[in-house]
Amino acid sequence: MELNNLLSGPPETLLPVDPAAAELADGVAPADVAAKYPTSSLAWAVLAEGALADGRTIEGYAYARTGYHRALDLLRRNGWKGHGPVPWEHEPNRGFLRALAALGKAAALIDEKDEAERCATFLRDSSPAAADALS
Repeated sequence: MELNNLLSGPPETLLPVDPAAAELADGVAPADVAAKYPTSSLAWAVLAEGALADGRTIEGYAYARTGYHRALDLLRRNGWKGHGPVPWEHEPNRGFLRALAALGKAAALIDEKDEAERCATFLRDSSPAAADALS
């Protein structure tokens, strides 16, 4: 009989390596990477961050939302049950965490307070280290 530690909470979710990461690191344009790897939350997060930095808020919001939803699909396929740690320290998780942070920032910029707050809470609940690094 296997005993479960009822106080331990859900296990960490560790996503697989994103092939888009290498191309982004090599300097390939994020739009080209997103077109080649449309399921890459990292590519969409990079597009979102760039758009927000350039003052293109609505574009950034759209990119961030796309990356966020792509990441939710991947999280679920990798055993995530809607809550639990998604550690920043595991590099492949950063696409999701960056997309979530960008979505929260974009939501705040368009005064969508509930969404901005939900994203901030979700980010901190998923990874306090990511919340600190991305704030």
